[in-house]
Amino acid sequence: MKQKIWAVTALMILGLSAMSFMLLKPAPQAGEKGGDKVQWLSWEQAVVLNQTKPKKFLVDVYTDWCGWCKVMDKNTFPNDTIAQYLNKYFYCVKLNAEQRDTIRFNNYTFKFLEQGRNGVHELAYSLLDGQMSYPTIVYLSERFERIVVAPGYKKPAQLLPELRYTGEEFYKTKTWDAYMQGQ
Repeated sequence: MKQKIWAVTALMILGLSAMSFMLLKPAPQAGEKGGDKVQWLSWEQAVVLNQTKPKKFLVDVYTDWCGWCKVMDKNTFPNDTIAQYLNKYFYCVKLNAEQRDTIRFNNYTFKFLEQGRNGVHELAYSLLDGQMSYPTIVYLSERFERIVVAPGYKKPAQLLPELRYTGEEFYKTKTWDAYMQGQ
């Protein structure tokens, strides 16, 4: 009987050890199997990363109550092609337009403003020129210059041309309409 208890205990210990190693395994990186999800960053994280490795910014301006924002999070951003493209060309930032946390950037402190029903964050208001619509994607250059403000829900097939237009810098030589005619 003691041998059975010892054997069961040893198996349990081995099983728990194996599980703990699985939990410690690092998350897969973009391009690896299971690692093709968008690497979302805070504004502050993206700004710091941009100092050593400049990239364009994709800022997803959303609210917690926005249904179409949730649909994009569920159906558009997890798409493997979209996620790979985003991770390659952009620092991706989720910006809650109604967040109450302050953001310090470029010698300015962006704050939450009590206005309207839910209030608004100054950075979101600034990025959208006060045209508060959700979801809206704002594309910024490596120097934080606004490239495109693109409001509305998009399926993966609708978003990909937009990503290519900005990510591959077609915006520098073509209008959006001219770019889309060539597609």
